[in-house]
Amino acid sequence: MVDFGRYPVGPVPPLPRPLPAGPETPSDAQPDELPDLERRPTFWSWISHFPRSLRCGCYLINFTPAGSRFVTYDGTLRVECHSNGRTASGDLYQRRTMVVPQPHVPGHPHIPPFASAVVLAPGPKPGAGIPILPRSRYRYYLSVTQIVEFFTTGNSFTLGFDRWRFNPAAGFVPPFWTNEGSFTARMTWLTAPSGYPSPGNYLEGDVKDAGGNVVGRLTMGWVSTFLRKATVEIDRVAQSESPLNNGAGAGWKAIGQAVGWDISVDESDSNLAEPSGASWSDAECHQEMLAKRDQSNLDVEWRYHVLCVRELDSTSRGIMYDAYAGDSNNVPREGCAIASHWVIPNSQQWGTVQGMRFGAATAPYFRTAVHETGHAMGLYHNTADNGFMNTTDTIAANSLSPGSAVFPGNVLWSYNADDAARLRHMPDVYVRPGGTPFGTSYATTPISPPDQVLDMEGVEVTVSPLLDAVPLGAPVRVAIRLAASGNGAVEVPSTVSLRSGCVRGEVTDPTGVVRTFSPLVLCLDDVPRRVLSKGQGVSDSLTLLRGGQGALFPVPGAYRIRVEVRWDVGDVEVTAAGSANVMVTPAADDEHARAAMKVLSTPDTLLTLVLGGDHLKEGISAIQAALESKVLRPHYAHVEAKRLARRFGTRKPDLKAAAKLIDDAAVLSPAEFIAAAGFVAESKDRASARALTQRLKKKVANLSVDDEVRLVLDKL
Repeated sequence: MVDFGRYPVGPVPPLPRPLPAGPETPSDAQPDELPDLERRPTFWSWISHFPRSLRCGCYLINFTPAGSRFVTYDGTLRVECHSNGRTASGDLYQRRTMVVPQPHVPGHPHIPPFASAVVLAPGPKPGAGIPILPRSRYRYYLSVTQIVEFFTTGNSFTLGFDRWRFNPAAGFVPPFWTNEGSFTARMTWLTAPSGYPSPGNYLEGDVKDAGGNVVGRLTMGWVSTFLRKATVEIDRVAQSESPLNNGAGAGWKAIGQAVGWDISVDESDSNLAEPSGASWSDAECHQEMLAKRDQSNLDVEWRYHVLCVRELDSTSRGIMYDAYAGDSNNVPREGCAIASHWVIPNSQQWGTVQGMRFGAATAPYFRTAVHETGHAMGLYHNTADNGFMNTTDTIAANSLSPGSAVFPGNVLWSYNADDAARLRHMPDVYVRPGGTPFGTSYATTPISPPDQVLDMEGVEVTVSPLLDAVPLGAPVRVAIRLAASGNGAVEVPSTVSLRSGCVRGEVTDPTGVVRTFSPLVLCLDDVPRRVLSKGQGVSDSLTLLRGGQGALFPVPGAYRIRVEVRWDVGDVEVTAAGSANVMVTPAADDEHARAAMKVLSTPDTLLTLVLGGDHLKEGISAIQAALESKVLRPHYAHVEAKRLARRFGTRKPDLKAAAKLIDDAAVLSPAEFIAAAGFVAESKDRASARALTQRLKKKVANLSVDDEVRLVLDKL
């Protein structure tokens, strides 16, 4: 266990602030080539009044600590110029070392023929533009606090910055950031080494700590007018359109340029095979993502994947099916899916596109693709305006406000100013695909000062474990209820399932270690609301197994589960939370111990539990091991039954096999009862459907369950 006392952890690193305004910013059309300056005083020294500015854009930077032979860091410094001053930030990655053979030296018989030597690997090539560096080598975020404002009459300026070290997850320790202090560097313009695209925009300087001690050398050379670069890959089935622009000239390239991103579009596959018809399940989307992911290397390219299909099983318009894959050590935030054949409702709020097929409604269809890709870039919903990170249905409803344009004419084809700043200046690991997992609040992530979140008055969250004690290795099922407790009516989410995006939480183990949990697959485009009066509530169930730091219940003992619900009320984010305790009992025998170790140590167990499907072989193997344990079998029976009862590709649903698993001992939460009823309703095998119905009704007869569950089963 890490002793946090050894690591002085400050608050999460804030986004760099715009620096004070000064004289008017020089035009971005300034010449690329400023006068060459040698590395010693030249005749330019006497022209002390010669005005020069730090060019806007991306700089390739290198920091080499003092006295270090084999440690150096490469990265980027992003300089944004705007009317209120300048904002700058940077990231550093540790360069790798190589062991290379040295040739035999003639006349020295005692030197081995191929003695090895450790050398630094080559650094990024400046002529290649913005460098993309390996995710595993990420080390520092730089929040710039002082920089040249607009222009200077000298040949140097003071660069000030705070340096935040990134500490990735290790064992049970979640990622955190350590503020290593404030530093300054007197940066001097010099002639750039060969290969830089703008020889006059290159600087070097010694870096000093707060005590004035030289701690290293910093170099920075301009490489691009853009701050970041990425590729959006669009893959589609033949019947779906590619979301390329809004029909009025705003496409991916222009949207990227507005926030300093150089976005390229790769219209890749245009005839994807449909695994089982027009509608795609979460598991089928996930399988397609895994297949596409193998074709790209996120350490050399930032590539976001947009999957265009006719319909989606779990949502109407769009889903980020790769939202929380980081919870299981896969690669998070690579892409999303959108549904071209959703039919827009015939209601006034949908304006000129009501009744249209979504893919034929060019503007909102493209907007949804940008919205979901924004989630892949680490952004959350933002209701402050009608920009990209507001939801489509909310923007449509806003069109009914007095003075508003008719939807989609009221759409803002831009990011809210806060979101634009995040895209420009959040740490690389937050925005790049395959970086930190999506799903935690801005307040607990290395980006900006905490957003204001208010405790919601007049509501309460109740958390109730299905079982007070569960065996080691079993998932923990809890019921949650969000209810109105005050005298006034309150607006709340209409669902509090994990998939809603409103629910997350944490588990505290017997030793005090805290681990977080959040959804694996999340429908992010639409979070419906309902109004509750006193005593009314919305309920759902969670099945908890793994989170961002691994297994949530890895050892026997007493655990505390805290569930938080967050949603927007107008322009304000509000929260309500509740908690409960549960006991995890030790292994009953060797068979149980082996099965528990298998499920707890296999990341894909969670993916199989949530997604189902037949493509996650390791996850299926772990669940089969649990089913062979008489202790764990009841807790995993529904997990396997759910997988078998759903189609996957050419395999048809097998309700007969599912019904055999749901025996008297099987443990099901209320949400799992409702899900099993859904399998029955969708099945064409009436004999197997009747068998499963009888088993479900028999189990419910002996349990205390919500009226909603009994009502659903009575309809079968």
